[in-house]
Amino acid sequence: MKQFLDENFLLQTKTARQLYHEFAAGMPIIDYHCHLSPKDIAEDRKFENITQIWLYGDHYKWRAMRTNGVKEDDITGNASDYRKFEKWAETVPYTLRNPLYHWTHLELKTAFGINKILSPETAREIYEEASAKLRTDEYSVRNIMRKYHVKLVCTTDDPVDNLEYHRKIKEDGFEIQVLPAWRPDKAMAVENPVTYNQYLDKLSDVTGQEIIRFSDLLSALKKRQEFFKENGCKLSDHGIESIYYDEYNEAEIKSIFNKIRGGNKLDRNETNKFKYAMLIEFAQMDHDFSWAQQFHIGAIRNNNTRMYNLLGPDTGFDSIGDFEIAQSLAKFLDQLDQKGKLTRTILYNLNPKDNEVFATMLGNFQDGSVPGKIQFGSGWWFLDQKDGMERQMTALSNLGLISRFVGMLTDSRSFLSYPRHEYFRRILCNLFGNDIENGELPDNIEWVGKIIRNICYYNARDFFGFNLPDVK
Repeated sequence: MKQFLDENFLLQTKTARQLYHEFAAGMPIIDYHCHLSPKDIAEDRKFENITQIWLYGDHYKWRAMRTNGVKEDDITGNASDYRKFEKWAETVPYTLRNPLYHWTHLELKTAFGINKILSPETAREIYEEASAKLRTDEYSVRNIMRKYHVKLVCTTDDPVDNLEYHRKIKEDGFEIQVLPAWRPDKAMAVENPVTYNQYLDKLSDVTGQEIIRFSDLLSALKKRQEFFKENGCKLSDHGIESIYYDEYNEAEIKSIFNKIRGGNKLDRNETNKFKYAMLIEFAQMDHDFSWAQQFHIGAIRNNNTRMYNLLGPDTGFDSIGDFEIAQSLAKFLDQLDQKGKLTRTILYNLNPKDNEVFATMLGNFQDGSVPGKIQFGSGWWFLDQKDGMERQMTALSNLGLISRFVGMLTDSRSFLSYPRHEYFRRILCNLFGNDIENGELPDNIEWVGKIIRNICYYNARDFFGFNLPDVK
């Protein structure tokens, strides 16, 4: 029987172990999509205890705790930090076969050197040991990033953000690059006329651009995109339910914008037309700025109205959507391709039924200009666990070129989430190692090892054009 979480965790064969330890384990981390706080990095924050770095804002853990019967006050409410940690410790033994069980113990081991299993019996000693370390300089945010061999992160930033913390980080000479990523979802969120117009007013304030007509909106957004580019931005990100495909003409979009800017609610067709038009405009801007673009597709968000009203968005009440995607996605990419405006693109799906749809869509729009120009993104959100990653990589292998895959990202708000890269790398090496030992791939360790290193680091570096060195 293998020991839990030993050095060969998830590595089932000798070859898998060799690939991981010799080629993957030592590679630096490029975390090209995350939700970390630039403010925390700029201020080199030190957390007072493990609850603050581990449980604040982590809706993965919140969902598990609710399912385990924990009251909301002990999750997001007024309970003490230790009480919240204690309730998480009570929940962990019930998370068997959930990735949270693996992540929890990987983080305790790699960050703090704690090899104990978290439970009610060990909660107090683990809390005290981890919290004491977090209060030292060794565990400041920047030193945690150094500890995990991070070379670059891209945060997620709204067009109206002033990027002051990104500038401070750069001025400080912090050796790890912290770049903004353009996330303009609110600029097309027209479902609520009041909040949408409030957002446009903010955009108007930060650009000095009066926004009356649709052309004013585009002009203001281009100004902000130029500002983001000046501050190191190289990519955009879009979180959408689906590709809101609906044919439109320019006059319709101008009229729809006038209607929403006048405070009037749009009908469903108008909403879809406007959102699709905005996706086209954003994609063309990305191409013109030589940025890559990412589309996270398929989440139904904020399903619990009562809890949304109580806690707001991103609090653990989202789920996988079931949308028809193939035709609208194809038309979207084709329209951009016909215009010569299709930039480097990463597509992430949330419903595993769409794995093969996405994997085959890539091949329709590869043009030889960039290896892997259109990418099938790593298993995302509800799919960033062992089964989801394996299925995504298997679909990509079967229908595309996994050798050109840009690899893993944390998509996390926690500075302790970097072991997700280790988790991914172990799963990746296990897939290749098993194939070699089964005689399905040749026993050419050096070549396969090079492919592994590329997926872990070099493919992302080259795809995004990050200024990062070769690994010695």
